Amino acid sequence: MIKSIEVAAKNFCIHQLGMECQNIEKYDEVKTFIAYIDIVVIDGNKYRVFIAANETFIQSVATLFLEEKKSDEETLKDMTLEIANLIIGSAKVLAEKSENPYNIGRPSFEGITTFNIKYDEIVILSNTTSELIIAVKELDV
Repeated sequence: MIKSIEVAAKNFCIHQLGMECQNIEKYDEVKTFIAYIDIVVIDGNKYRVFIAANETFIQSVATLFLEEKKSDEETLKDMTLEIANLIIGSAKVLAEKSENPYNIGRPSFEGITTFNIKYDEIVILSNTTSELIIAVKELDV
């Protein structure tokens, strides 16, 4: 499942933001904007997918979508939710072509803090100034 989300995130970076992001092993311990979306796989398993990004990444999206050079915190929160929705929604479409399709919920805002959430799988994408974290945690039912 995380593979389809990784592909969707890389597509978002390339096609929406015009930036190439590479996989890295460790994320920076900096303030990140964190959102999540719960998903339910066709087999009934439930997961929470976290999308976290540094302010530089979120601001680049706000600049592109809203033409704002410097957005306020509320706008950056909204952009974090929009990024989560766009990436995970795109991943859902990719997953429909696989053996593991899933349904997604609405995005929720987790907070602005260093990323210290427990997860089962993680992918970290980075370029020189921006960083995007995708983490998946199975939910107890």
